[in-house]
Amino acid sequence: MSSSISSLSQNTLSVAANASLNSAPAARPQPAANVAEDTVQLTEAQQVYQLYNQGQTVTQIASSLSLSHAAVNGYLNLNAAG
Repeated sequence: MSSSISSLSQNTLSVAANASLNSAPAARPQPAANVAEDTVQLTEAQQVYQLYNQGQTVTQIASSLSLSHAAVNGYLNLNAAG
């Protein structure tokens, strides 16, 4: 079987054109519709540690989390005098 170069070139171009028309662009990830799925609920102890590491005092932490000073000190392993 023999083919001329011009017919091979046309077939190659035709196949390449069809492939580019039929290929869909890469799908982009869509942002989550419900942001609550990305939310993490911290335990009371984790909240105390986080606030303490941000520089809040025991009194501020106790007030913002509605805890006693003793509870905050307990989470932080601080003695009541400290």
